[in-house]
Amino acid sequence: MTEAKVLIDQPSEKILRLTLNRPEKRNALNDEVRNQLFEGLREGDRDKSVSVMIIRGSGEAFSAGYDLSQPNHSVERSIAKTDGWWSRHVVNNWFEIWDMSTPVIAQVHGWCLAGGTELANACDLIYVSEDAKIGYPPVRLMSPPDMQWQTWMMGMRRGMEALLTGDHMSGVEAVASGMANRSFPKETLDNAVLEIAKRIAKIPNDLLALNKRAAHRAMEAAGIRNGIRATADIQALGFHQSSSKEYMGKLSKRDLKESLSERDRDFGDYREES
Repeated sequence: MTEAKVLIDQPSEKILRLTLNRPEKRNALNDEVRNQLFEGLREGDRDKSVSVMIIRGSGEAFSAGYDLSQPNHSVERSIAKTDGWWSRHVVNNWFEIWDMSTPVIAQVHGWCLAGGTELANACDLIYVSEDAKIGYPPVRLMSPPDMQWQTWMMGMRRGMEALLTGDHMSGVEAVASGMANRSFPKETLDNAVLEIAKRIAKIPNDLLALNKRAAHRAMEAAGIRNGIRATADIQALGFHQSSSKEYMGKLSKRDLKESLSERDRDFGDYREES
């Protein structure tokens, strides 16, 4: 029997917790992880006894992003025939969390990179460990983000800096930027998030759903849904640029770690700083 890639438990009444369970891969998001995650989220959203859901990662990371070592095939037929299907597919997934009635919390510790940051920012609340490392390094040699959350969650200037450098920030910096709600010492993060979830769960589910929807409707009036979908198409365009084609060609022919080191070597961070 294969080990579950997403562990599900109920640490307290009305609270469902989903733990990404690929610690040996820093919880990289492959089809198996994403499918199990969304099955669990959908089931929790349908369950009237669940008021809040928490997503966290096992081991040393929340998630290192999409798994580049294996192909991803899980995609809706309606978008599979056109170029850019991947970015549209994952944005559809992230907006599914946005559209759920149940509030979803991202509990972030350790590395939170690329697609991992997209998962976190698709959630309604983000609580981080102070020493978390959050960034989107693919902008350096691959493409813009599938889900460009940076300018929406951090504002134009900070978002622009993140997109133009690919640098990572700490959990403390993520709170200061507006991306995350609060930061906690790593050793107290579990309990702190659980206590916040318990406070949320005191409110009736029907009002929680409307409160969540009210916040989202305000953001949608400002254009967030159309804006993020538009940048998904820009991400697809990124793969047609000569620099991206050259890098992706190398990526397909050599060791993944070597390719990631090439990406970050001049910056002296991520893999190169450890």
